[in-house]
Amino acid sequence: MSDREEHELKTPESVAADPEAIEIIRMWWSRNEPVMSVKPAFNDPAKFGQLLAIAARHMAYGYAVRHGHDEKQAYNRILQGLSDVIKADNVQTVAEPTPTGSVQ
Repeated sequence: MSDREEHELKTPESVAADPEAIEIIRMWWSRNEPVMSVKPAFNDPAKFGQLLAIAARHMAYGYAVRHGHDEKQAYNRILQGLSDVIKADNVQTVAEPTPTGSVQ
């Protein structure tokens, strides 16, 4: 895993200070594909959809700040990427094997 500082994400102080905070998802781009660890922590899956929509807004802002993109155009490109995957309907979940004796 890359340990370059530019790739390091830090836990926000507000989250670290919240004893009820729940980590929902970790995502990586590895070997030319997305890899993730997820926790379906919400009772209603729509809440996860809301989280993704908010994350898309935040990522568009990040593209504007870090790469100089127009924020609205970046957001629309993110939505286009989501739409492309949804329309293709060809994503398969591949679970990694669980180590023997581990607790899930």
